[in-house]
Amino acid sequence: MNAPVPNCPVPLEQQPLNEYQSLQESCFFRWATLEDAAYLNRGVRLGSLASLVAAPFAATSFSLTEAFSQFVLTLTVVATGILLLLIVRLYLGWSYVCDRLLREKIFYEETGWYDGQYWTKPVEVLDRERLIGTYEVQPILQRLRRSLVRLGIILLAEIGLWFLLTPH
Repeated sequence: MNAPVPNCPVPLEQQPLNEYQSLQESCFFRWATLEDAAYLNRGVRLGSLASLVAAPFAATSFSLTEAFSQFVLTLTVVATGILLLLIVRLYLGWSYVCDRLLREKIFYEETGWYDGQYWTKPVEVLDRERLIGTYEVQPILQRLRRSLVRLGIILLAEIGLWFLLTPH
């Protein structure tokens, strides 16, 4: 964690720069910071794991010999849906930290939910945190938005294919 900002009443764990570093160190949130190949690889592995978990449920719903396409489509929809939820969670976490890095005033809690305060950042702290928010966190958010759009399109295509393959 960073050295405390002089005269800053915000607890260390609630200071935006420390929240940013905390996300970078988190096993889950670090996924969004990986190089493109590693980022994609982790997504494929998590999607595959989701498909494996969904396989027994899909097998009880669809016969592998009579409705193989519905079985496979169920696995892909589950995998895509779970990946979408994970990316949404990543996006929400990074977007929260980005917002706090870019804001001039931040809300913090001294001892609990009932005693919240606002603190205005000094200019040097604000400038440093805005640079980090703009050049470090916003590209992560752009990547996550692109991932969400792509996964949303894939999910819509899978659902469309489901309706095409399902007899009416």
